[in-house]
Amino acid sequence: MSSGRKPSAISGVAASSEVEIMTVYPSICGYGIGCTLGSLYNSIPVKIMGMKLSNLMFVLPTAPIAAGLYFLQKVTGYRYKLTNRSMQIWHSLGNRKVKQVSLSDVTDVLIRELPGQQFYKAADLVLIGGKGNEEILTLPGVPYAHIFRQTILEARDARQQVASSLATMNARPAIA
Repeated sequence: MSSGRKPSAISGVAASSEVEIMTVYPSICGYGIGCTLGSLYNSIPVKIMGMKLSNLMFVLPTAPIAAGLYFLQKVTGYRYKLTNRSMQIWHSLGNRKVKQVSLSDVTDVLIRELPGQQFYKAADLVLIGGKGNEEILTLPGVPYAHIFRQTILEARDARQQVASSLATMNARPAIA
């Protein structure tokens, strides 16, 4: 049984179509109040039995606020989708794309950690590109931002190499 489609030479590599690489849902620290809670949770560095005093004092009383932010983010927030061709922002529910930036336009990805994001092990990712190396897209509250940054840069580099290889192959004379 054949689907009529020739399989790619390398599993998972598709030079002619867009394929999802990774999807990330932002942390609640993408909201200002989430960062405020994170700052509050790290405000007293004194440890008691291995836990910060501020965690013992503030996390439980503010848990309903954090849970509400989490629910709000899941219902009305966004998700970040990296493909082999672009970085996309989608609404967290449904299939509505908000914004898209081509990986060929990205020259660098910066990590910007705001106060309060350290508690959540998250940061904002800033995609740099364009003619003047300006900010072309910001992804607030990305958990483990250093991992997602590296994945974006590797996808960009792979995209550039694929484009270069395709250009070389297309420049070859046709064999009769």
